[in-house]
Parts: sequence; C-alpha cells; structure tokens
Amino acid sequence: MTKEVMADLGIKAGDTVLLVWAQPSSPASLKELAESLGTLVGSDGKVALENMERLLLSSLAGSSYSWVLSSLLWDSSSIHSAETLAEMARVLKPGGKLVLEEPVTETEGQSVRTAEKLMSALKLSGLMSVTEISKDPLGPDAVSSLRSSTGFQGNTLSRVRISASKPNFEVGSSSQLKLSFGKKKPAEKPAVDPRAAKMWTLSANDIDDDDVDLVDSDALLDAEDLKKPDPASLKASCGVGAGQKKKACKNCTCGLAEELETKGGQKSSAQPKSACGSCYLGDAFRCASCPYLGMPAFKPGEKIVLDDTKLNDA
Repeated sequence: MTKEVMADLGIKAGDTVLLVWAQPSSPASLKELAESLGTLVGSDGKVALENMERLLLSSLAGSSYSWVLSSLLWDSSSIHSAETLAEMARVLKPGGKLVLEEPVTETEGQSVRTAEKLMSALKLSGLMSVTEISKDPLGPDAVSSLRSSTGFQGNTLSRVRISASKPNFEVGSSSQLKLSFGKKKPAEKPAVDPRAAKMWTLSANDIDDDDVDLVDSDALLDAEDLKKPDPASLKASCGVGAGQKKKACKNCTCGLAEELETKGGQKSSAQPKSACGSCYLGDAFRCASCPYLGMPAFKPGEKIVLDDTKLNDA
C-alpha cells in the first residue's frame, strides 16, 4: 500500500495510528507500510505495530489511537473475531476510524462469512458509519493460507475493505442534565397594536338604523301557511283502513278513546256490593239501607240481580 493510498484514507500529520498485522504477511511489506505511515503522520504523530494474535494480550491504553489499520497487506488473509473487533473499538479515540480488510464469501460458511455479516459484526462492536470501500479478488497465496488455517474449500472468495468509525463519546460516559424545577414566570402577553384593536371593536355608535336591513317576519310566511287547516285533517287516523274499525291507542291523547266510549252507549250500572258481608243471611242480619232488604236469603256467592226500582228506593 503506497503513501498516496494512505493519504486517500484521510490520515494526516499528527495522527496516532495502530497497524495490526497477521501471518503470513512478509516482513518487507510490513516494514514498507510502517515507514510510509511514519512519513505521513510526521514527528508529531505516532505509528504502533501489533500482531493480531497478541492484540487481546497487549496493554494498549483505551481511546489512544486516531486510526486502526488491520490486515491491509496484500498477502494477509486473517479473520477478525468479535473479541478482536471489540478491542480495536476500545483503543480508538472518540471519532477515530477503523479500516480493515478480510476474506469474504458469497455464501455463508462455517469459517468464512459474507461481507454483510462482517459489517453487522462491526456494528455490534460499537462502531458506526460502517461502509464497504472496495472488493477485489483474493490472491493465490492468501487463498492457500486461508484454506490451510480455516479449512475452507469454497471458490467464491474475495477480499473486502471496510471502514467504520467510533462514536464521538466514550462507552459508559455520562453528562449532567440541567433541570429546573422552579416556577416559571408567566409569559408576558404581547403588546396589542391600538389600530388592530380599534378595527375589531364595535360600539352602538357604529350602527345606523337606516343602514340596517330588517326582515319583516310576515314576509317569511307564504299563502299556504296562512290557510286555516281542515278540522277533519286534524283527527287521528288510528286504526283507519279498509274493513277496519277505529281503535284507540293504549295511551290515547287525541280524544279518540273518549269518542268511542260515548258512541258505545251508557255505562252499565254496577251492582252494589255488600258492605257487612251478612246480606245473604236474610233481613234479620241486613242493615237498614241494605239494597237486599225484603228479599229472601240466598246462598253466599250466588248472583242476585236487583231491578232499577229497588236500587232507586235504596
């Protein structure tokens, strides 16, 4: 990887870079890459090298590197574990960037994952803005090394370069919230424009009777409204129909019930009832005003019909 390619990534003077390498990278290629990075960051920057197998055993300080470059050598074929990705995210400064290369396959395998799975693993490590930069065929030496180390026998291998960045805050960091529980002053009402207030104000002096059009209530009635209704049309039509007799409703309020009762004739006179209950025994047991006075005794419950003369005399 040339110096121009490193500059395209955004590495500049004063940056701190962690270069992670793995077998079987050649020492000459690793030295050339480290020197190119050293020239790029200058004396104010820093370039550190670390083997991937010993990255978890190292005592690198957290949030100490602006860049982490992993497996960028052409003959590298390393697989990044979840623990390795988490450690790289830990040593990055807030806002720092990770650039790595890894062999991927088109179909999911047991030892080699797809590019989508790799990007998902980076997100689960706490990184963001995960972007695929490029994808190229994997070299013969890298393919041979990968198959010997992982046992992968597929033919759909390629090399993908992905970049990701760390959020601009530390994991577990906190910030104090400024909360005010005091009573807020009531908001001042905006000043009212006198001209606007006058526009929406109405007084009795503003109304001139000559300018107001009054509507005559009689003009609202037409000729049909002034006609006297026919009394026959006001009668109730309860039960009126072909072959039907008028029949008043249960709670009649139109007067039909009284009309039918009058037409039915006089009410039948009700027979007097015994007040003492001894009328059937005979005159000796009857009151002086008893309607049955002078009649023979009768059986209890027997129906006795009195004529109108006796009722009137009584």
